[in-house]
Amino acid sequence: MSTSSADSRPLNIAYSPCPNDTFVFDAWAHGRVPGAPALDVTFADIDVTNGMAERGELDVLKVSYAVLPWVLDEYALLPCGGALGRGCGPLVLVKDRSSTREAGVDLAGKTVAVPSERSTAYLLFRLWAADVLPAEVGKVVVLPFHEIMPAVRDGRVDAGLVIHEARFTYQDYGLHCLADMGEHWESTTGLPIPLGAIIAKRSLGADTLRALAESARTSVRMAWANPEASRPYVRAHAQELDPAVADQHIGLYVNEFTADLGDDGYAAVRGLLTRAAAEGLVPAIAPDALRFP
Repeated sequence: MSTSSADSRPLNIAYSPCPNDTFVFDAWAHGRVPGAPALDVTFADIDVTNGMAERGELDVLKVSYAVLPWVLDEYALLPCGGALGRGCGPLVLVKDRSSTREAGVDLAGKTVAVPSERSTAYLLFRLWAADVLPAEVGKVVVLPFHEIMPAVRDGRVDAGLVIHEARFTYQDYGLHCLADMGEHWESTTGLPIPLGAIIAKRSLGADTLRALAESARTSVRMAWANPEASRPYVRAHAQELDPAVADQHIGLYVNEFTADLGDDGYAAVRGLLTRAAAEGLVPAIAPDALRFP
């Protein structure tokens, strides 16, 4: 594999410090993927990278699938490197066990904290709410994802939409699961849950885009082949996370769809964006908008 970008400036890339991203990109970011374009890495939460994509700031970005309708004119979706899966969807958490799904779901007039209004988690939440809730949520507030569980625990919000490792740690905050957005998505569509995407500027050209995809695919396969090699990078950027939780996080979010979206992955992305557009939640995308060079 070769590309002119590898012989010129490093490509600017932004992804999160979460274990799944550092695991996936470790080999590539550290120059161990033969022939791969060099990378200049920025770490940022998904809400920040979504904004970067909308402003066209970097060459390559990890973003929410939900933001694609606003950025696909400038960016192409790579067929690998992202986060899709089963049993890995966002959760709505509450403090009071009596309000969990065993007692029925009701968020009418309640305040719900979400990680980003352009996140896939929030889009899945809105699709779930349209299907399930008898009345509208009272108020939605945006908080950094690491602040959401403390806010629910402390009573500053009535419920919180959480992602990532919160699936494994919410009980430590004395919280309870009201609903699983991914469970609802899978039961109503039969498709895997689309969460995070890797996108790259179309202006880089088809050859470079293909080299980027192959680099991402090789990087994740190298991480699977030698997980210990990625551990220092993962731990360095998840210092407050228990190593066992980090391993669970990687095991859940890095899967066969990370190496290749495949037919089911693309169907999930199209399904999400088509349903959301039908509800008026996102702009409709062109029929060939997801086509990769």
